[in-house]
Amino acid sequence: MPGPEFELLSKHILKRVQLADEELNFMLSQFKLTRIKKRQFIVQPGFTAKHRNFVYSGAFRAYVVIDNGEDHTIQFAIEDWWITDYNSYYNSEPATLFVMALEDSVILQLSRENEDMLKQANHKYETFFRISAERAQAFHFRQLITNLTQPAEYRYENFLEKYPLIANRVPQYALASYLGMTTEYLSKLRNKRTAK
Repeated sequence: MPGPEFELLSKHILKRVQLADEELNFMLSQFKLTRIKKRQFIVQPGFTAKHRNFVYSGAFRAYVVIDNGEDHTIQFAIEDWWITDYNSYYNSEPATLFVMALEDSVILQLSRENEDMLKQANHKYETFFRISAERAQAFHFRQLITNLTQPAEYRYENFLEKYPLIANRVPQYALASYLGMTTEYLSKLRNKRTAK
């Protein structure tokens, strides 16, 4: 079994599929441990995303910058979450997202080649990646629908209730862009909440 950094990933995998010890160890051996400094990019537009990244420790933000220079947060990831530019990763196309560390972080990286090899080697590995993809897609659809249909105050309260660990660790401007509101408006909501 690899080092302690892999224990969280082991638990994450075993929650989704049952693997024998040798199957789990083989899967873990395909990941590479990487240390990332705060503000370092692991994905940048124009370059193909070569890895899917499992966060062992730290926090990340995936965002897109539009023509007028505004940026929009697409995803956050903290411990026990995955992050990359999936369109780039799966289609071998140039990335459109920036993925940046918000804290000094440790990630476990899996290359597309190693993921494909795992899927071909054992249907259990393929089942794991399918379940992960289904959960991620359902999560992103829920978030998109919430942002399009719910008032700003509900979006903020809902996020705090579901993801308190993220809300306390990400910059206010990043959270505001994720929730589809201005930083000033988020600041008003925060002040209103603390005044209660």
